[in-house]
Amino acid sequence: MADEEFDAALEAGAFYEHVVYVSGHRYGTLEREIERILNDGRSCVLEVETQGARAVKRRDPRAVTIFIASPSFEELDRRLTERATESAGEIHERLALARRQMDEASDFDVVVVNDAIERAADEIVAIADRERSAAAPRPAR
Repeated sequence: MADEEFDAALEAGAFYEHVVYVSGHRYGTLEREIERILNDGRSCVLEVETQGARAVKRRDPRAVTIFIASPSFEELDRRLTERATESAGEIHERLALARRQMDEASDFDVVVVNDAIERAADEIVAIADRERSAAAPRPAR
């Protein structure tokens, strides 16, 4: 989305949540997309930063927040370095942000440690399935 479009959507209140980073990068989830997914009878899973997760929880206290944690800062550093998609300075910034965000993990409903991608993904799917089942209408007796 171009900056002008983002500004217009923000002004119109079209975002369910949004965040502006110190770097100037901006991200957001359009409310109409959440409504479209939910109206199709599907669960809506958002990948957002901690600030976005808190905004979602404020808007809908029934939302289930999941904090995905690295097994350690050393492992996160190793993963970011091996990925080689960011400069050393960007990796340093990401690690500093991760340290601050880890302090916020207790604000989330569930913490999943991403020590093995398949296991962590299975755990997240199980959480989503459990929540979907809990929210499903029960037949009248």
